Amino acid sequence: MHFPAPRLSRSHFGTLPCGQAVEAVTLRNAGGMEAVVLSFGATLQALRVPDRHGHFADVTPGFASIDGYLARHPYFGSTVGRVANRIAGGRFRLDGRDYQLPVNNGPNSLHGGTHGFDRVNWRIIEAQEIPQASVTFAMESPDGDQGYPGRLAVKAAWRLREDNCLCVTYTGECDAPTIVNLTNHAYWNLCGEGSGSAMEHWLMIAADAYLPTDATAIPTGERRPVAGTVFDFQDARPIGAHIGDASDEQIRIGRGYDHSWIVGNGVTEAARPIARLSDPVSGRIMELRSNQPGLQFYSGNFLDGRLVGKAGHAYRMRDAVALEPQAFPDTPNQPDLGSIRLDPGQIYRHAIEWHFSAE
Repeated sequence: MHFPAPRLSRSHFGTLPCGQAVEAVTLRNAGGMEAVVLSFGATLQALRVPDRHGHFADVTPGFASIDGYLARHPYFGSTVGRVANRIAGGRFRLDGRDYQLPVNNGPNSLHGGTHGFDRVNWRIIEAQEIPQASVTFAMESPDGDQGYPGRLAVKAAWRLREDNCLCVTYTGECDAPTIVNLTNHAYWNLCGEGSGSAMEHWLMIAADAYLPTDATAIPTGERRPVAGTVFDFQDARPIGAHIGDASDEQIRIGRGYDHSWIVGNGVTEAARPIARLSDPVSGRIMELRSNQPGLQFYSGNFLDGRLVGKAGHAYRMRDAVALEPQAFPDTPNQPDLGSIRLDPGQIYRHAIEWHFSAE
């Protein structure tokens, strides 16, 4: 007698140096799609989706054991915070008081500091199969954590829907004014992780402007139209088409794309389409939706072949790309970019959806 695979399963993924166990939670749907999420960093470790012929492949880079995640890596699949992206000089002012964060990216603070949310073993507070496979992780960031003010309680609720959509919703509540900007830092190669360059993927970004940066990747304050530039992805085109254009100063600064596109005017209640990634070889398509105003697109410029992934292949320069919905970089120091302030009684919420199909 055939018994269908359970929609949710939990397993031991490894042990941290402090003795804590790291769990892997596998979410499945009826069509065979699988997502594996780790308690360490609320990390998307694997995502297996079908191609145009129904063949499955894992399309997100990551590691086969906890050792890879304990070593420093480029945030493969990690939940990053308290504030994703860069804060200039690691400094900001809130209610007349100056705060200093760890500087871990040149002169700036990146993705929450040296011990951000990606380095925390989150608790599993709910896991269920009905009406769809889902798991919710939680953690508390104390007042003063990495220099940030106020205690912040965060949840990451992951769901795998029957229409081949993987979703995560981040929520947060604080007990004193603070700043919050969470995202997931998954990388993508829709031909399969470790399969080679992602530069032949086609990308569409629903934005008519982006934020140029200085030499340290901090926005200059300009909102530059993309029309007629190598940053124009309003109509889908191959990522690698202009990535080697040394005549563009912004491409030279980042050694490729590592910029924020303006995909919205403020935070919305529902997630909306902001980008579409497709692979002509496998036929896989990923549509990205979010309720945040920015999208950081990073073309894997600093992958250098030293990291070996789940299938035993080295990850080389531009073998995968990251599409990170979020608020804009350095927002606390640039009021024109909006606000990421969170006050007691408010609820921070960021909804991300990855819709997969094939043609």
